[in-house]
Amino acid sequence: MISIENSGELLIVYLSGEIDHHNAVELREKTDAQINLNKPKHLILDFKNVTFMDSSGVGFVLGRYAVIHNIKGTLEVRGVNAHTKKLFELAGVGSIAIIKEA
Repeated sequence: MISIENSGELLIVYLSGEIDHHNAVELREKTDAQINLNKPKHLILDFKNVTFMDSSGVGFVLGRYAVIHNIKGTLEVRGVNAHTKKLFELAGVGSIAIIKEA
């Protein structure tokens, strides 16, 4: 599931449930549509309610970085657990985004 909050220059994407190859396409399409429509300066991906994530989650984050970076915006990933934070850091997400644990 996904819900999106837009407040001017800030776009917050609340993710919940599982992020895997089955639903990553829908998450990507909905998020990218809002980024392209609103052109935010800062994108927050909130993982607080994510119960499972495979490598598709890492790909989702890296792809959203590319989209937000193209419009000169910044990325923050928040609400991650310690395991997911470590996974993101190993994948290099920490060098392109702020990562905050839950």
